[in-house]
Amino acid sequence: MAALPEDKLIQLEKRFDSVEAALSSGPSAEEYVRLSKEYAELEPVVRPITAWRKATDELRAAEDLVKSGDKDMAEMAYAEVTELKPRIEQMESEIRILLLPKDAADQKNVILEVRAGTGGDEAALFAGDLLRMYQRYADLQGWKVELMEESPGDMGGYKEVIAKISGKGAYAKLKYESGVHRVQRVPATEAQGRIHTSAATVAVLPEVEDIDIEIRDQDIRIDTMRSSGAGGQHVNTTDSAVRITHLPTGIVVTSSLKSQHQNRAQAMVVLRARLYEAQRDARDTARSDQRREQVGSGDRSERIRTYNFPQGRVTDHRINLTLYKLDKVIAGDALDELIEALTTEDQAAQLAAMDGGH
Repeated sequence: MAALPEDKLIQLEKRFDSVEAALSSGPSAEEYVRLSKEYAELEPVVRPITAWRKATDELRAAEDLVKSGDKDMAEMAYAEVTELKPRIEQMESEIRILLLPKDAADQKNVILEVRAGTGGDEAALFAGDLLRMYQRYADLQGWKVELMEESPGDMGGYKEVIAKISGKGAYAKLKYESGVHRVQRVPATEAQGRIHTSAATVAVLPEVEDIDIEIRDQDIRIDTMRSSGAGGQHVNTTDSAVRITHLPTGIVVTSSLKSQHQNRAQAMVVLRARLYEAQRDARDTARSDQRREQVGSGDRSERIRTYNFPQGRVTDHRINLTLYKLDKVIAGDALDELIEALTTEDQAAQLAAMDGGH
């Protein structure tokens, strides 16, 4: 394996020292916020580099003692060398991953869209299962989930549901979930006990700020619609639903959960996320060869995972990983095992691309 890029390490260490010094020099409030953000990004990379340098210094000192000719010292030093070498290799592997180019969207909140696909009522029920899986997973991560738009299925679940998931690193974890999720099970509505296959589509979009994507007033058309309330107290809700059409791209977003003002704000959040994702897709298509090899390509037409209930297994087709703990995965408790495996595979592909070997 190639040596760590020393020039890059020195550059990061110098920048970290510079930011640390600037923070302690009493900067303005605005500058303090900017520097604190950069410090928070640099520290998790520079601290392991510092620890690696210390360990390599210790290794050199121990190797010198081995050659010193003092038998007792040499034996102790040899034991230290034997312990340090694998530890340093592990440190170098971790630093290589830390040096990989960061996805600018990784720390952003997520707009999660789940839609029932083939399979009618059963697909809608499965879409509901997936939403609950992500809600539970978000709870375990300490993230907040807020429903933005929902279209219930006739027998339960959802024909379509959009939620916002807020929390540090939400997109970094959930971006691997975009694609077609397939379920194989005996539907509750099936009297003969036959296994049906149905599907739901998941789209994971990074939430973006106004500064990330500009939407001009003349590029959108806003229509208000009569909200299809659920009856009861909602039956008097009129003209609160909002539909926004982005004229240049034809993207249409609706929101009908709350007041007209809130609906417009929520619809704009979803529209910005979809436009931002469209821009990223266009950029990634330009680098399509490398992108196709990456696990996290997020192609929503790709069948990424199968949940087989009769056999209690979940298979992720991108990395050929099967877990025989479907109940824990669909409950959100073991979803992290799949996400961590996908993250590792994606990092390995990026490292291979950087080393020039495939």
